[in-house]
Amino acid sequence: MSDQQRRLQIFSCNSNPDLAKSICEHIGIPLGDAQVGKFSDGEIHIKLNESVRGSDVYVIQSTCDPVNQHLMELLVMVDALRRASARTINVVIPYYGYARQDRKARARDPITAKLVANLIQTAGADRVITMDLHATQIQGFFDIPVDHLLGVPILASYFKDKGLENIVVVSPDHGGVVRARRLAERLEAPIAIIDKRRPEPNVAEVMNIVGDVAGRTAIIIDDIIDTAGTITLAANALLDHGAKEVYTCCTHPVFSGPAIERIRESNIKEMVVTDTIPLPDHKKLDKIKVLSVASLMSEAIIRVHNEQSVSKLFD
Repeated sequence: MSDQQRRLQIFSCNSNPDLAKSICEHIGIPLGDAQVGKFSDGEIHIKLNESVRGSDVYVIQSTCDPVNQHLMELLVMVDALRRASARTINVVIPYYGYARQDRKARARDPITAKLVANLIQTAGADRVITMDLHATQIQGFFDIPVDHLLGVPILASYFKDKGLENIVVVSPDHGGVVRARRLAERLEAPIAIIDKRRPEPNVAEVMNIVGDVAGRTAIIIDDIIDTAGTITLAANALLDHGAKEVYTCCTHPVFSGPAIERIRESNIKEMVVTDTIPLPDHKKLDKIKVLSVASLMSEAIIRVHNEQSVSKLFD
């Protein structure tokens, strides 16, 4: 093994160990030996069981539920690595939590996406690799390099292989049009937009559909599916407007509250998600298909490590 390879080490906290192992398998190195646990009072306890001095270290951790615990694990791990003289500390955050509060939508709102960016930097991170941020401007909340990976190529490849015909790609709101257009271009399909009004958080009210969906196979794409209220209402609206069948896809399956029940009872034919957030057994349904981001993330890590372009992955 060359010096260049020896200097690359990957560690995982507790949010997504299976993804971390899969990334290591793709790269061909063992997962770093560390214990990430708690003291009896609930404080995070981290012990590194191998030297990281002079290494380029990558820490895999999604800040998903339980968000605060996983965020603290990441911060304490970064601090431990910094104090253990790692050469660079690169945090790989497949799902970046707190991203939905990215601006002051109302008076006296916090901007938690920026607060979390500050915490990660202050802990000692040198770089962030993340995927499908809820708002792309969050990249600018950091004063360190951010490599922003896209889930659309993985989703597009899956739908291409299915051989669906007469597709229309649907954005569930105006904010997701760019994402929908990216998928539509790869599938050579038109797009439609659902114009909805949200009276309060996690409550969506579908208004009307911009675009022709009659007789078509609709694919709704979003970055996050949380309570699944928006996506199931959108599926119903598309079928009411004459769509033949409805598929849905997203990068981050948050699936909180009534999400699984809503998906189970919905008219959605298949929901395609990625493993940026691990799905426990009670959230696995026959109609939910999970695609892995491990090969994309491992390729990004290798490119960063070898000082090559990451954007070339999406050309």
